[in-house]
Amino acid sequence: MKTNENERVTSILNDLIRTNLDRIKGYQKAADEIKDTTDFEVKSLFSKMAEDSRSYKSSLADAVVRLGGTPAKDTTAAGDVYRAWMDVKSTFSTDDVLAALQLCEFGEDRALESYKDALSENFEWPVGVRTLVESQRSSIKQSHDKIKNYRDQYAHTH
Repeated sequence: MKTNENERVTSILNDLIRTNLDRIKGYQKAADEIKDTTDFEVKSLFSKMAEDSRSYKSSLADAVVRLGGTPAKDTTAAGDVYRAWMDVKSTFSTDDVLAALQLCEFGEDRALESYKDALSENFEWPVGVRTLVESQRSSIKQSHDKIKNYRDQYAHTH
């Protein structure tokens, strides 16, 4: 693969690393802010989502290193997703878990958009890298749907 193609792939992968750093910060903040023990299931879900993103970030970083790049260590440049996640903090001042679930769903929408953008790039991906990105996107889609289901259930029971 040509050097400029490697740089293009590492740039795309670094964007996905930043997306996962956003997810980690957002879900960790959401989990930390839930104090009510009756919402333990939602808190556990948020913690699992953060852990999943740590794993995704690690796999993406390994791929970047294999391609000769340096993995990103910052959140998204624009910070839009991160700011949306950080709104979770104010959400919990009113103990509104439903609003937190809505914000997390919004964050998942942004994450899915990042993965969709990455996968729409038209070039020959290094062996195994596109499969890695597709697998993570699929997993994030499942997370999105799980958050949406919790949100719907929470809206009907609270």
